[in-house]
Order: sequence, then C-alpha cells, then structure tokens
Amino acid sequence: MLKTLYKYRKAVILLCAAIFAGTNVFAVEDAPYVSVYVTSWTDDVPDVSRVSCINYAFGHVSESFDSVCIDNEERLRQLLELKKSHRNLKVVLSIGGWGSGGFSEMAADALKRRAFAWDCRRLIWDMGIDGIDIDWEYPTQDESGITASPDDIDNLTKLLKEIRIAIGPKRTVSVAVIAGAKYVNFSDVDKYVDYYNVMTYDMGEPPYHNSPLYHSEHVRDISASEAIAKFLSAGVPKNKIVMGIPFYGRGDGNFQESVKNTEAHLLSNYFYNWDEESKVPYLTDRAGTFMYSYDDTASIRYKVQFINEKGLKGAMCWPNSGDDEEGTLLKAVCDVLAGNGR
Repeated sequence: MLKTLYKYRKAVILLCAAIFAGTNVFAVEDAPYVSVYVTSWTDDVPDVSRVSCINYAFGHVSESFDSVCIDNEERLRQLLELKKSHRNLKVVLSIGGWGSGGFSEMAADALKRRAFAWDCRRLIWDMGIDGIDIDWEYPTQDESGITASPDDIDNLTKLLKEIRIAIGPKRTVSVAVIAGAKYVNFSDVDKYVDYYNVMTYDMGEPPYHNSPLYHSEHVRDISASEAIAKFLSAGVPKNKIVMGIPFYGRGDGNFQESVKNTEAHLLSNYFYNWDEESKVPYLTDRAGTFMYSYDDTASIRYKVQFINEKGLKGAMCWPNSGDDEEGTLLKAVCDVLAGNGR
C-alpha cells in the first residue's frame, strides 16, 4: 500500500513540475498527426518540427523472401539522426511500393513469414526505427508485375500478426491501403495495426482528377470523401484512418512540364481552373482541354478541414519531395490540422 502511494505521489509531483515548467505533458497524444513519405532517391528533408512521422520509402522483400532489403540505407540512417534533436519524431520503414514484389511468396510460407517479421525486429533494434509500414500494392492483384494469389488477403493478416508479435506493442505497425478499401480484411487485421495510410490519390488522370475531395463530372470512379466513407462502413475506426494528400500532380500524355504544385498556376500556355464541386484545381490548355490535375494550398485546406470534421487520425503526404523549399504544402496541412485557419 505504501509503495503504491509513493508511486502515485511521485507521479503527481512530476506532473506538477511539468506544468509549472511550461511543458505540455500531453503534447504527443494531443498533437495532430502528420506523416510524410520521404523517398530514397531524393535528398529533401521535411520540417520535422511539423511532422509526427517520416515514412521512409522504401524497403523491400528480399529475393530469398525471408528478410528485408533497404534502398539507400545511408539515407535512412541520416533521417534517423533527426530523432536526436526531435525526441517526439518517429521514423518508420515503409516496405513495398508500386511494383515491389515478393510479398505473396513470403507471406504464403509460415517459416519465411516469421523470418521476415523477425528481420523487421532486427532492423528496429539495430537502427532505432520506430515501426514498419506495409505497402503491398496489392494483395491478390498482379497489375504492377508482381506475383499474386487468391490467398494473399488472408496471408497479409498472418504477416501483420507475425510482425506485431516480433516487434511488440510499443512499435508502430501500419498499412498503406488503396482508396477503394479493398484487398484487406479489416476486421481481422485491426487488432495488429495502429493505423491505415489511405492512398486517396491516383484516383484518376486527365480528364479526371488525381485526388478529388468530392464527386463531380471530373471524378473517374471515387472521391476521397467517398473513399473514407467506405473505410468507415467497413468498420475501420476513424481514429485509425490517416488520409493521404498528394504533393504531386498527374498530366495527360501531352503534358510534359515538370512543376511543383505550388507553381503550377504560373505555367505559361496553361490556365488555372477550380472545380467547386470536387474542391481541387486543374489546368487546361488554350483549347480548354483538361491537361493537369494537382493539389494546391486551397484544396489541401479543404481536405484537412474534412479530416478534422470527420475526426480522423490525421494526414499523410506523398511525397515530401513534391513540396517547395519553404514547405508551403506541408505548412497548409499542419496549420489547418492544428485548427489555425480554414
């Protein structure tokens, strides 16, 4: 009894000391969640004072299907160094990406699946990584040139269970998932996963929007709001949904410009348009042909406002290299997520 009272008294003293010192003891739990994908083939670094988590892209399933290989490992180690001066920052290894195979073979074999999970554990302990993000695009689908099987969805659940057992409850396990809420058995997976990175982009290319918030005539199949509704209908808890926001655009076959989203409206020979229904911009040529779909600070603010209104966990940005040197797009995400501005 005395030991319990001592622990309680000590906790109260530490809490009071933090308050009087001006420390926000709830900062980690209460802070808006913002993650950015940082790629192995670029040298950009986000403003980590604004970021909750860096997802490093990418690791891959090894050719032996029982371990992890990492693209440009030195780049990952440099990002991990940022944690020394930003103690609340998490750095998670994202394994997969479009065209990254080996998942189907590895996850189908119990021994390889377990070995892979324990190699994830090794990397976490050896390098100081905070978790694993599985970006299998997509179970049961071979359109990216990877091997697929009808058993992939069940085997993904088994894989996530193995990873959770291997790395323990305090490290992050997340999954990147397609906007249509397909290829994952959410009811089975949910107990092993901290959150889902919903790829609410790549939903169309001109004459359709890449990442529309709401439906309009320029939506090919699904909008971001409709995608989130699918996840909620599938029983995914709203506080486990991280909605994707693209820092890139998609042009039609004749659009050859390479441009930052923050500067797209300045391109000569193209004209800025705003889709009031979908809440996203797009560019047309002089003939009025839809040429380029992208997000700017205005559309990002609408999307983050939607995240706030729905009570979702937060926002995920792909890729950080698409932002400008001032971090204009990331700032728009963070300001609205924190309740500053619309």
